[in-house]
Amino acid sequence: EFVVNGSFESNQRRIRIPNLMMKETKDERDKTVEGVARDRLYLIDAVLVRVMKARKTILHQALIPQVLEQVKVPAQPADVKKRIESLIEREYMERDAKDRNRYNYLA
Repeated sequence: EFVVNGSFESNQRRIRIPNLMMKETKDERDKTVEGVARDRLYLIDAVLVRVMKARKTILHQALIPQVLEQVKVPAQPADVKKRIESLIEREYMERDAKDRNRYNYLA
């Protein structure tokens, strides 16, 4: 239990008060990490759509570096590939019928 000491005086301008109540529990930390991961997925989706909208058609080898360059958070090429597959399923883009390494923008 905390008690206020009304007669306390200090020569310092700032007084550091340890905040013991701000300790994050494991559940809260896991929830935060999950939320951040979900937000990163949305960010990767947005960058993919932005690049595809500008290019209309692009090779896989050119798309991955462009996305990783524009995404400011740490991301792996495997993460980008999963998001590409998700966008293909949601019909934002498609694989080219003649060249499987080329993507076409649909929306």
